Amino acid sequence: VYLPILSLQGIEGKMFKPMALTVAFAIMGAFLLSLTYIPMMSSLVLSKKLDHKATLSDRIMARIERFYQHLLERVLNWKKLIVSVAVGLFVISVIIMSNMGGEFIPELEEGDFAVDTRVLTGSNLSTTIDATQKTAKVLLENFPEVEKVVTKIGSGEIPTDPMPIEASDMMVIMKDKSEWKTAKTFDEMAEKMSEKLKDVPGITAGFQYPVQMRFNELMTGARQDVVCKLFGENLDTLAKYAALIGAQVNTVEGAKDLYVESVTGMPQVVIDYKRDQIAKYGLTISDVNRTVNTAFAGQSAGLVFEGERRFDLMVRMPLEARQQVSDIQGLLVATPQGLQIPLSELASVSVIEGPNQIQREDAKRRIVIGFNVRGRDVQSIVTELQEKINTNISFPPAYYITYGGAFENLNAAKNRLAIAVPVALLLIFLMLYMAFKSVREGLLIYSAIPLAAIGGVFALSMRGMPFSISAGVGFIALFGVAVLNGIVLITEFNRLKAEGMTDMKRVVLMGTKIRLRPVLMTAAVASLGFLPMALSNGAGAEVQRPLATVVIGGLVTATLLTLFVLPILFLMFEGKNAKSIPLTKSLGLIAFMIISSGALQAQTKITLDEALTQLQKNNLTLQQMDMRIKAMDALSSIKADIPSLSLNGEYGNINSAATDNRFALSQSFAFPTVYKHERDWNKKQSAISYQEKNAIQLQLIYEVKRLFYLSITTANRIELLQFSDSIYANAQSKSEAQLRAGEASAMEAAVLANQRMQIQQQLKEAEQQYFFHRLQLQQLLQSSDVPVPFSNDAIYPLVAMNYDVSATVPLRIQQLKIAAAESMWKADQARRLPSLSVGYSNMTIKGWQNIDGTDRFYDGQARFSTVSAGVTIPVFSRSLSKKSKASSLFLEEEKIRLKQVQQEEQMRYVQAQESWNLALKNVEAYETTGVLHANLITQQASDKMANGDINYLEWVTLINQTILIRSNRLDAIDQFNQQSFLLETFTPAP
Repeated sequence: VYLPILSLQGIEGKMFKPMALTVAFAIMGAFLLSLTYIPMMSSLVLSKKLDHKATLSDRIMARIERFYQHLLERVLNWKKLIVSVAVGLFVISVIIMSNMGGEFIPELEEGDFAVDTRVLTGSNLSTTIDATQKTAKVLLENFPEVEKVVTKIGSGEIPTDPMPIEASDMMVIMKDKSEWKTAKTFDEMAEKMSEKLKDVPGITAGFQYPVQMRFNELMTGARQDVVCKLFGENLDTLAKYAALIGAQVNTVEGAKDLYVESVTGMPQVVIDYKRDQIAKYGLTISDVNRTVNTAFAGQSAGLVFEGERRFDLMVRMPLEARQQVSDIQGLLVATPQGLQIPLSELASVSVIEGPNQIQREDAKRRIVIGFNVRGRDVQSIVTELQEKINTNISFPPAYYITYGGAFENLNAAKNRLAIAVPVALLLIFLMLYMAFKSVREGLLIYSAIPLAAIGGVFALSMRGMPFSISAGVGFIALFGVAVLNGIVLITEFNRLKAEGMTDMKRVVLMGTKIRLRPVLMTAAVASLGFLPMALSNGAGAEVQRPLATVVIGGLVTATLLTLFVLPILFLMFEGKNAKSIPLTKSLGLIAFMIISSGALQAQTKITLDEALTQLQKNNLTLQQMDMRIKAMDALSSIKADIPSLSLNGEYGNINSAATDNRFALSQSFAFPTVYKHERDWNKKQSAISYQEKNAIQLQLIYEVKRLFYLSITTANRIELLQFSDSIYANAQSKSEAQLRAGEASAMEAAVLANQRMQIQQQLKEAEQQYFFHRLQLQQLLQSSDVPVPFSNDAIYPLVAMNYDVSATVPLRIQQLKIAAAESMWKADQARRLPSLSVGYSNMTIKGWQNIDGTDRFYDGQARFSTVSAGVTIPVFSRSLSKKSKASSLFLEEEKIRLKQVQQEEQMRYVQAQESWNLALKNVEAYETTGVLHANLITQQASDKMANGDINYLEWVTLINQTILIRSNRLDAIDQFNQQSFLLETFTPAP
């Protein structure tokens, strides 16, 4: 049971290996002692007659046994209900486990703080010293729990910990936790200290534990708990997106002490020469460079001798004359003519921010965004951050982000546990089989493992603990202890059956009564032993608590469920009188147990129906076509595209010298048939969009089926190549042995080695193809995980259909295009007809007007209305005639195209049908004859090999022929599947 713990590496290995070794040696010692003392003690006990009165514990235990027997008799009548409850609890525990957070190892409270303190990039030593002294003063004055503060700035003489001048480590030595008054926990103390340090300008501080910070730095190169590494080429782009990621980190609850690595910000003096000015004064670039170099860096002007020693005499400007940018600008440069020209005339001098540092990893530039974790687990924080970054930030091509630190260590440890836990479970099952010689009884005892996992998960959830490596080690230890109770019960049941008891219900009741005390004692000893660890609050308790919690919680449920569920399962299995299953045919029965131990790491298989459902639901191309169909439907619902209403107004001397006003409304209409044909054209365009979606959907379904069955046949090919590699490996080892014995030639060994190398190369190519097929399938399905196609048969079951080549989707699209072109032609014809217009006007009149010979005065209060109607005749209709002619030509073009599409579809269908018939014959030949021949060759070759008629090399050659037959069969199946998918594209258009 503890073997997988011994396989752990890294930090978790150093933590848990001593415990595993101690327990393993203790178990071995107890076993050896039991071989000597148990027979002696048992004979001594049996030789004495217990004639004393029953003690209080005996009476209490007798009452517990009677209560348990009474309850078990009732429970045995509810077999299906109890089993259903157990399965339901396991499903609930799997759901809880999938939603439970995770962390590498719990944080250990080391007693002191290590504060990563930084000031602005490019700051000098005095600035850093001043900032750290202010920080230390704030901590000492505001927190009486702080005993002293020690600061280390920059790198030491031996640069084992390289740091820039602006970075420093502050070791905050704390008093004993019992003397604290400001806060009760380290997290609360770190929060309050961080708030106080915000009053110190120009610094950033991150609180961690000293050893934890050093471990983080050694493992990931950064000091924070979680490190996001952004890779790219351009430094400015890296800095921009690092700031965006930092903004997302600040929105995640539990992410504290954000640190964004600075790649820019180093001030630099840049001298940009003006080449035209330099040439104007007869100077060269080298002349100006030499002057600047002499003034600020110094140049040798001669030699100074002191005895036998020789020194360069350096000339440069004094320190006070090279402090400011103006000193550089005012530097005088001598010209060949003897003039002194200031440098500002020859160049522009400026101070800019340049790169501070360029960090690389795997030969790529990268920038680090780190943060510490408080109050939450690492996995849930990183998962939330990944979702926010994927939603809100779109990286340019060739820029990507990785997540390291404690999250990377957690994933690496999970991957190791994903191997160690199934191996442990398999070893447990094999030992159970060897002990009982029965798969059925082994599986009965094995049922204690998922029952124990239920309690472990529930206990972690109730105590608010995330999954960690400590909890994972606890599960491994729990599984071994939980199996012991099942062994005790099943052994007693078998003993009672061997004594002649045939009533299985009586066997269960008697066996559980006899073994109740050992079962309870087994669970109680382990639970009570781990209880101090579960309740511990001392140093290192953070690592012990998850392990002990899992073991105690798991043993509680394992004991209760074993006392009730295991007897029920025993009755159900024995009631069927099933025969013992051979081991070679039963290993698949324990898949559920192994999967239950690593449900989070297992890959989800997908069937073809599920893949097609995901395609319809998630594919972005189909979603885009749905939006286009909705847009075209909206256009087709337009009854008529009528021009806008025209409103005009007039004011002034309209009817007389007096001012009056007038407003008019007018509306024009095309000939009514124009609107009818335009509406028909919109409907045809909507129908074309619908059929185009059908065409794309058929193509996508074809691609999904093709990749799905290619993945299946490629997986079969991988198995075949692995089998072939194992054969050649055995042949090669035997040939090398014969070569050393002088019984074989070097050429024979070389031939076998070359053939095996070719098979291994083919195996690598097949594995790569298998991954690529699944990756392409994932892209089509828009799935979050790479799918694993699953089917009971590698041959696609083509359903017999009546294919109608005259009604395929491409033909239907072309027919709709003809109808649309005809509607457009009719609309252009209708536009040559007169259009209509109606109008209405209303106006005032001011002044004298002669009405029927009578002069009347109007003061503008009365209004006068008119109604108008008109017809617009297209007299100059040459352009309309040209458009109509063009529309008719387009219509003829679409009709010709229809004939061409009909011919292409007919030819494509004939070719597909003939290819499918040929592929079907090939598959039938391999299924009926090829596989039989391969099996016959295998059988006869094995018989001749056993009789000594052929040697091993000849046997390998014959087996290689069978492998070639099976490989060609897979090729034939691939071809048949592709032609079947192609035939299905000839379905009639809806």
